[in-house]
Amino acid sequence: MTADLLYNDPALVDFYDLVNTGDAELRRCLALAGDAKSVLDLGCGTGQLAAAFADGRAVVGVDPAGAMLDVARRRPAGEHVEWVEGDARTIRIGRTFDLVMLTGHAFQVFLTREDQLAVLGTIAAHLAPGGHFLFDSRNPAVEAWRDWVPERSEEMVSHPRFGMVKGWYDARMEADGIVSYRTWYEVAATGQMLMAESKIAFPSKDEIAAGIEATGLVAESWFGDWEGGAWTPASREIIPFGRLR
Repeated sequence: MTADLLYNDPALVDFYDLVNTGDAELRRCLALAGDAKSVLDLGCGTGQLAAAFADGRAVVGVDPAGAMLDVARRRPAGEHVEWVEGDARTIRIGRTFDLVMLTGHAFQVFLTREDQLAVLGTIAAHLAPGGHFLFDSRNPAVEAWRDWVPERSEEMVSHPRFGMVKGWYDARMEADGIVSYRTWYEVAATGQMLMAESKIAFPSKDEIAAGIEATGLVAESWFGDWEGGAWTPASREIIPFGRLR
């Protein structure tokens, strides 16, 4: 995979926390964590979730983007997390965890079946006996990318450094089932334009379930949203929660 500027350009990374709050995700993850004493957050990004887990737990946050980890280290409670720059397909921490997470739709940046199986293998390799895993992916049947067009996605964001900024997306489904999209930001005061090009996959629930089984994992529950609703074919999210087989 090529480096995505959305996660590697410090100017673009500055927008991440402004447009990705994840409050429902955070609450559900904390509830599902139960009495987990150790947590591995793969694809931790700017560290919102990892830092929230750091109270009384041993937490490791892993991300391939150094610019995201720079933000993570500076956030409140960031000093209580061990931040590691690494690739979720190949990294091996050398210990196991009570909970392994891969949230924020990070599973979708892995475009091939081979890469998806590699990530699931990393999850399995780091699960302690009795531990659980949790990750999310958008349900392709909902076709969320159809809303990622300028006329439906445009919003104004108040940025602490740039002031008011207009943001929008434009997306297209490629012939191979991969969605390509561009993220745009236009600084109102200066007209400065920032843009990143990204690609994500939309594996089906059946494909995800097959990958889970192939890597020695078992999904105990399938959620369709971060409020805890059960998965249905019309759910926006595919969220498996499970353990080692």
